[in-house]
Amino acid sequence: MKKVLIISTSLRRNSNSDYIAREFERGAKDAGNEVEFISLIGKKIDFCIGCLSCQLTQECVIKDDANEIAEKVKNADVVVYATPVYYYEMSGQMKTLIDRMNCLFPSDYKFRDVYLLAASAEDEESAMDGAVKGVQGWVDCFEKATLAGVIRGTGLTETGEAKKDEEILKKAYEMGKSV
Repeated sequence: MKKVLIISTSLRRNSNSDYIAREFERGAKDAGNEVEFISLIGKKIDFCIGCLSCQLTQECVIKDDANEIAEKVKNADVVVYATPVYYYEMSGQMKTLIDRMNCLFPSDYKFRDVYLLAASAEDEESAMDGAVKGVQGWVDCFEKATLAGVIRGTGLTETGEAKKDEEILKKAYEMGKSV
C-alpha cells in the first residue's frame, strides 16, 4: 500500500482536470492505496519571495496553506498534480505551489513517483509539452523521484467535458490503479 497525494490545481469547480484526477483517485483506491485528494480551491498560496531561508530550516517563512501541502507532499510516496493547461503551460496556481515546494529540496522526502494529469481545450497533445517540461524540471531537482506518468486530456473545451470522455477516464483509472 502506498500513500498517494493528489493535488488538483484548477480553481474551477467540476473542471476537466479535476474529473481526470478523481478517476485516477478511484483507480488508486481500488488498488488498495491510501489516497488523499487536495483541491486548491479556497487555499491561500502566496508567491515564493526567493529568500532561501527554507534551505536552512526546511520551512517556508510565509505562513499560508502551502506549508501544510508541502508537508503532505514530503510524506507521500506518490504525488499527483492535476492542472488545466493555460497558454501551453501549467496553471499559474500550480506553478506558484511548485515554487513554494523549495523547502522540500534539502529534506528527507518520501515521494518517488510523480504524475501529471493535464487537460486542455487544444486538440494537439504537444500543447501540454510546456506543463510536462515544468513538472519534469521540478522532479529533476529531487534525485530520488521520477516523472512516472503523464495523462494529456486534449480537446476538452467545455467545463466538465472530461466526465463524458470514456477513453481519458479509463487511462486515468488504469494509471491510478497501477501506482
